[in-house]
Amino acid sequence: MELIRGLHNLKSLSGCVLTIGNFDGIHVGHQEILKKLVKKAEELGLPSLVISFSVTPETFFGRPKARINNFRDKHLLLESLGVDKHLLIRFNKSFSELKAADFVNKVLVEKTGVRYCLVGDDFRFGKGREGDFSMLKQMSLEHNFELQKIKGVSIEGLRVSSSEIRNMLSKGDFKSAEIFLGRPFSISGKVAHGDQIGRTIGFPTANIGIKRKLSPVLGVYSVNIVHNSDTYAGVCNVGRRPTLGGTKTLLEVFIFDFDQEIYGEYVNVIFRQKCRNEIKFGSFDELKKQIERDVEKSQGYFKTPTN
Repeated sequence: MELIRGLHNLKSLSGCVLTIGNFDGIHVGHQEILKKLVKKAEELGLPSLVISFSVTPETFFGRPKARINNFRDKHLLLESLGVDKHLLIRFNKSFSELKAADFVNKVLVEKTGVRYCLVGDDFRFGKGREGDFSMLKQMSLEHNFELQKIKGVSIEGLRVSSSEIRNMLSKGDFKSAEIFLGRPFSISGKVAHGDQIGRTIGFPTANIGIKRKLSPVLGVYSVNIVHNSDTYAGVCNVGRRPTLGGTKTLLEVFIFDFDQEIYGEYVNVIFRQKCRNEIKFGSFDELKKQIERDVEKSQGYFKTPTN
């Protein structure tokens, strides 16, 4: 899949089938749109194009939300679904002031040569969110491209959305989140050198840079760790480490029965159970005793046959 960073790097296309959105999580609702996108592109013999944003509109306007996926994972998921091109637009001041009609004319028609467009049933666009489906429908007739509205997906009467998944994750409801995502929730990243305090209390950890100010999960969790196709069990902490005076959100994972050096390598941490919230302890000794309990709880979780 081709990644195109910015409209200025997009060579005008002679035609495409496209969809637009943040696609945070690539949940089962997103997957419905993307599968239809790829199928329609194959039918028309055109490239499929996903337009998303490097800074989300919510973040730009001061309403940031915790991302379910980092960019790398989102890109890989789009690729796995068969998308041909991924256009990443930086949502900045000038783009935020682009009127809805200009977005269609200057971006969709002139730059992408859109021939077929698929959007969700709650799609809005343009300055002040002035554009809606009816406006896009009218402009599609003027510019001779087809438009399809994709209805949202509901599971047991609940609409699948990134917001609902964030709510599930914050509660530690990973089984429901897995149903909505279509896969277990996980965070992947490259193992980095940490301050190695864990080693001093008998729990050496792999430190994974999550590169996000807001995390959909905070606390201590029972996790699986996938490294080079091998899967291990462990316990991880996502938070600021208040006992150590930390200010930056980090992911640290203690992997059971593991003694390899994996600095600089990618691992995928799959969340299975929430053990507790992150709390500040009065001493390292108290912290060590609690970690021992967390490890025992997680080991017990993985020994249960149903898990």
